[in-house]
Amino acid sequence: MTRAYASAVLDAPVETVWGLIRDFNALPAWHPVIARSEIEDGRAADAVGCVRRFWLQDGSMVRERLLSLDDRQTSFSYEFVTPAFPVQNYLARVRLAPVSSTGQTFAEWEATFDATPEEADKYADIIANGVFRTGWEGLQRLLAERRGTDDPTP
Repeated sequence: MTRAYASAVLDAPVETVWGLIRDFNALPAWHPVIARSEIEDGRAADAVGCVRRFWLQDGSMVRERLLSLDDRQTSFSYEFVTPAFPVQNYLARVRLAPVSSTGQTFAEWEATFDATPEEADKYADIIANGVFRTGWEGLQRLLAERRGTDDPTP
């Protein structure tokens, strides 16, 4: 089993960040790689079991199923239905926690998956940096814009 992981300290309270990411269909609002997204079958974007279909900027389509959503723990998990990469048993989790001394948010995004031994490190890097880290950077930019500053530093 291979693991991909990225974390960030975001310049906003956990309630603000959670309000932006708990919507399973909101990726295009904050992730720069995502062009558009929709929830299939008219289900609610926070309904466990719903499937989001989204398109990357390059036109590729991915489908993911929401497995859990916990407002108390400010976390959710999901799995690939139609993978973006040739991996199996992909399970991802996003979790937020308050940084009580500063009012910021500690955010972590991780996934475990199976891949061939020769490709495991390659996909771990693509997922950790190209997907997760890029997402946190995009979210930090959105938070900075909403604060009216130009400092997107995570």
